[in-house]
Amino acid sequence: MDHSLILITTIATGFGLALIFGFIAERLKTPALVGYLLAGIVMGPAIPGVTADASIATELAEIGVMLLMFGVGLHFSLADLLAVKRIALPGAVVQMTVATLLGMLLASWWGWELGAGLVLGLSLSCASTVVLLRALESRGFLETMNGRIAVGWLIVEDLVTVLILVLLPSLAGLLGGSGALIDDHAPLWQTILLTLLQVAIFIALMLVVGRRLLPWVLWQVAQTGSRELFTLAVVAFAICIAYGAATFFHVSFALGAFFAGMVMRESPFSHRAAEESLPLRDAFAVLFFVSVGMLFDPGILIDKPFHVLGVVAIIVVGKSIAALLLVLIFRYPLNTALTVAASLGQIGEFSFILAGLGLSLGLLPVEGFSLVLAGALFSIAFNPIAFAAIAPVSRWVSRHSRLARKLATRDDPYAELPMSTERRYLEGQVVLVGYGRVGMRIANTLSEQDIPYIVIDQNRERVQDLRNRNLPAVTGDAAESVVLVQAHISDAAMLVIAVPDPLNVRQMVKTAQTLNPEIEIVLRTNNEDEFALLQQENLGTIFYGKEELAKGMMRHVLQRFDRK
Repeated sequence: MDHSLILITTIATGFGLALIFGFIAERLKTPALVGYLLAGIVMGPAIPGVTADASIATELAEIGVMLLMFGVGLHFSLADLLAVKRIALPGAVVQMTVATLLGMLLASWWGWELGAGLVLGLSLSCASTVVLLRALESRGFLETMNGRIAVGWLIVEDLVTVLILVLLPSLAGLLGGSGALIDDHAPLWQTILLTLLQVAIFIALMLVVGRRLLPWVLWQVAQTGSRELFTLAVVAFAICIAYGAATFFHVSFALGAFFAGMVMRESPFSHRAAEESLPLRDAFAVLFFVSVGMLFDPGILIDKPFHVLGVVAIIVVGKSIAALLLVLIFRYPLNTALTVAASLGQIGEFSFILAGLGLSLGLLPVEGFSLVLAGALFSIAFNPIAFAAIAPVSRWVSRHSRLARKLATRDDPYAELPMSTERRYLEGQVVLVGYGRVGMRIANTLSEQDIPYIVIDQNRERVQDLRNRNLPAVTGDAAESVVLVQAHISDAAMLVIAVPDPLNVRQMVKTAQTLNPEIEIVLRTNNEDEFALLQQENLGTIFYGKEELAKGMMRHVLQRFDRK
């Protein structure tokens, strides 16, 4: 093959095969990411001219990593993390520790060195942002409490993994690495100190200078009115900052791109930046997964099937059980525990980045990289099945186990109203389900008008904060009668469901009307089709977000012309 065409050949072959296999994967109700990895697996041996120059695919993959991490930074929300910090922070750290230890034990059993086992365990411990977000969005879970806990948990995992990416090269020599990135001459403490100092300087520059400069430049570019120039500015920031971070501060492309996205989120144009860069991010993300697939050796499925089985068991079973138990320990409902467990029972892009770094540092054998990729393929393919099983498993366990029914409320002080609750909150009150952005505004208005209300929220941290402010609140799933009974629904005047939960809203209404046939129901939805269905079922007064926004704007317009 003409080497002058190797880049075009790589891109054309990668995109073409990714399209074919991605389409097949989607039709089989499997994430397209599985198809992209399979495309790379096929592309490796099938296109000898491409594999002859693997550096091209590697550099394209690096661009994919930059844009992937830039997207993670753009969607990183400190507010989302703080809302669930009491469960997400300890939960993610403990779950990653358990998965890492399981990986190290398995590697030790195989006779691997400590460094190889550590990299393998860390690679198996972090779930895929891409897979999780798409799974939650497709099922309408993203805006639910369960979805927020899963996303917050993943944010912590991402931050821990970024820290590992920074420190691993400094520790590689101690762990027995032999890669070209290792400096054997400098003392370990000096290398770690220098690395942390460089990272600190880079982060300080991004937070102090970048936080002001990037939004200002985006504003100047936006004023030109050129869409393509705005898109170019966004992509240029992502790649140039990542390149500068690696060149001048010796930190990874991934970390540089992550902070570029995180700083750009501060701009009022962050949503537009995310939208404009999305096609290019998706395109290079595809090439990243294809290039990862090219490094996979399918022969490992035949040569070491039990190794593959052990890796998959850690990801799908070990991580999921650890997450399930941790969520239950924090007194969250079984449904929340199952959702988080299903969300984290897979691995993806960060695992590939970690395994690739371990490979380049001489810590992880080539066989280890193939095992990580095999684990990703099987766990991602299984993930839709795990999500589909949440509802039937939850119903079955709750029906057959008294322990499961009481698990969420047993010995939980926030599952019951305090005995000292004033009588005015127990008769003729509003029962408000959900204390998110909408629920909080409703609660503030009720307080201003001196209308008594009781909050029901699945987030124990919110309930705890409300109790600390002497506001009546209980934690639990409002679809369950025991939770509504605690909110004294039988004597309430109104039930306001301020969470967009299409899966459980009907059960909430049915349970409330059973306990109080005269109660008035008010609920919300963000989906037009759901709005039409709820209206047909006559469940109560329904508010649809976009319609209410249009009504509010029209009232303002009409008032303006009436004044004339």
